[in-house]
Amino acid sequence: MLIKKPDDIKPSEITPESVYRNRREFMKDSSKLMLGAAVAGMSGMVNGQEGDALKARAPASLEGSSPPSWLAKKFTDIKPAPDSEPFFTGETLTPYRDITNYNNFYEFGMDKDHPSRRSDKFQTDPWSIVVTGEANKAGRYNLEDILKPLDLEERVYRLRCVEAWSMVVPWIGFPLADLLQRFEPSSKAKYVEFETLVDPETMPGVTSRFAIVDWPYREGLRMDEAMNPLAFIAVGLYGSILPAQNGAPLRLVVPWKYGFKSIKSIVRINFRETQPLTSWVDLQASEYGFYANVNPNVHHPRWRQDKERRLPQTLFSRKYIDTRLFNGYADQVAHLYEGMNLSVYY
Repeated sequence: MLIKKPDDIKPSEITPESVYRNRREFMKDSSKLMLGAAVAGMSGMVNGQEGDALKARAPASLEGSSPPSWLAKKFTDIKPAPDSEPFFTGETLTPYRDITNYNNFYEFGMDKDHPSRRSDKFQTDPWSIVVTGEANKAGRYNLEDILKPLDLEERVYRLRCVEAWSMVVPWIGFPLADLLQRFEPSSKAKYVEFETLVDPETMPGVTSRFAIVDWPYREGLRMDEAMNPLAFIAVGLYGSILPAQNGAPLRLVVPWKYGFKSIKSIVRINFRETQPLTSWVDLQASEYGFYANVNPNVHHPRWRQDKERRLPQTLFSRKYIDTRLFNGYADQVAHLYEGMNLSVYY
């Protein structure tokens, strides 16, 4: 499957955000919408005008093979998010174009627009994940084996970056716990570690002389964090397949943590007894701790964390909002850190 760039998609072919926000109307016609988007094999191939019925169509040319039928079928029956926290927020959604054109994905380059501009050769078919470590069912699993048994659902989460910008994203995916439990982690598994694909042929940032990461990119969670109901694996956004620059074919979403914890394009899951050395801790431990919980009371050494810029924005129009503890998800996750000094375990 070839994941296309948003620049290749006409604005008229992307679901209007205001229509998507009318979630009951949107999900009522979801079977036609999701199947059309998935068969298109790209991000948001959906016609429609605000207030009109949405009708899906496949483009005349996909410029590459379409996704397999099993994957298209997964997008025909998606459980909508409830209309209340914590799996939904009534805050204004970040526009699709901002979500897909403003990214940190250093495997494609250091600038925010590099992932969308340089991911045109990125391939997700075939795709497999290697499971290692303290698990009874370690081994290599094809993407189809991973996704087929899982039901997809919608989660509308806040995303907060350590760089002090934020978005509101309508993800499509499934709970991380549903995936990890299938591998039967043993009692020795205290942490779970993830790795991102490294492919110099399709990821130009990997060979760049400006690269700062010791590849592969690595992230991790404590097992109790990973099993929290909020932790999520995303395979799509805005009702269609996840674009390459957002971490196709599957990425982690941990809404109470800074975005660098939400590792993209996962190829390895490793169950460990000891805390993994994650990429940002390896790179600069004094600035980017293992826990990475959104905490307005613990500032980055070089900038404050009690305010954030909510995208979209322009040079002359910037919206600043107060940052909330655990990104507003304290009721669901604060118990995970009882007794811990969050100024030390940051």
